[in-house]
Amino acid sequence: MDNTNCILLRFGELFLKGGNRAYFESVLIKNIKSALKGFKFKFVKSQGRYYIEEFPNEDLEEIISLLTKVFGLYSLSPAYKIKTDIEEIKKLAVKISPAEGKFRVTVNRADASVNMRSMDIARDIGAEMFMSSNRLTVDLFNYDFELSVDMRENGFSYVFYKKIACAGGLPYGTGGRAVLLLSGGIDSPVSAYQMAKRGVIIHAVHYHSFPYTSELALQKVHDIAKKLAPYIPDMRLTVVPFTDIQTEIHKNCPSDFMITIMRRFMMRIAERVAKENGAGALITGESLGQVASQTIESINCTNAVVSLPVFRPLIGMDKEDIIAIAKKIDTYEISIRPHQDCCTVFLPKNPVIHPKLKDAEVYESKLDITALEDSALQKS
Repeated sequence: MDNTNCILLRFGELFLKGGNRAYFESVLIKNIKSALKGFKFKFVKSQGRYYIEEFPNEDLEEIISLLTKVFGLYSLSPAYKIKTDIEEIKKLAVKISPAEGKFRVTVNRADASVNMRSMDIARDIGAEMFMSSNRLTVDLFNYDFELSVDMRENGFSYVFYKKIACAGGLPYGTGGRAVLLLSGGIDSPVSAYQMAKRGVIIHAVHYHSFPYTSELALQKVHDIAKKLAPYIPDMRLTVVPFTDIQTEIHKNCPSDFMITIMRRFMMRIAERVAKENGAGALITGESLGQVASQTIESINCTNAVVSLPVFRPLIGMDKEDIIAIAKKIDTYEISIRPHQDCCTVFLPKNPVIHPKLKDAEVYESKLDITALEDSALQKS
């Protein structure tokens, strides 16, 4: 891969978008260029293909790492771009061929000026590789190495042997805007990633209970936001002081209802932030049955205080599946740092598992909800 001079990019779901395809492509191209801001490169678009060219070879690995995190790209290949000349392609194939093992050659001939069938070109290139080493064998089905040759209409061929998976999904910014309730835990960063993968612009809200929770707990959230940045560019983060609200709940409401009423406050405040910022939905990291506050009855109680739709992309996922994604996006080790978030302050020993909405409303009637929310937002 040391002498590759091009990166071939592939995109997927955009083909399904019909008349909107131009819009999705324009956003994807903007995101690709934004991800590589600060690097020297040339972006080339040609007949359903994107290419990154004219970059310093020492930047190759870092550029690839950034591109794999751009939603809308499905895979990429470091490639050798050469003039379409079958003899030159044979020489290159021999040069980059492994010394031993089973291999095959595939050719995509989009250049109609090449007067040979793809199958025949592949056979000739394969024969040249085979003759270069007596430890190579051809196997079209169970191979160790696949050499691919993409002959394009522009007179160039792109030769590659590696496909690297990218993030997939839809281009970030094509799915509207939503507010995420971001804790310092494992789940909510994964929810952010899952919704951003569907093109949703994320504005995060975090509730901080200083001095009951330390500045290290808040630092966790900032560090998580940095890890999400390659996937979610320019994610806004609003930190809402939550101590006064929790104190008033603790004073005036039964301890077993604390989590339920806290969550209702969080949802109302998040909806206000959403409406102030043109967002059309809320996002949480809830997974059904994972903790006491994530039963159907609890979810109904929290949903009742907002009018915006609430997306819960993890609702049917097992914890191990969520952890796997957290590790993939590199937020897991930050999330498990031993610094409590506000949900653990005044945590009741036996929180209500199946709360009734009417009970929550009765207990909340003892609180000046609007004043508490106004004060928290003014200090955010």
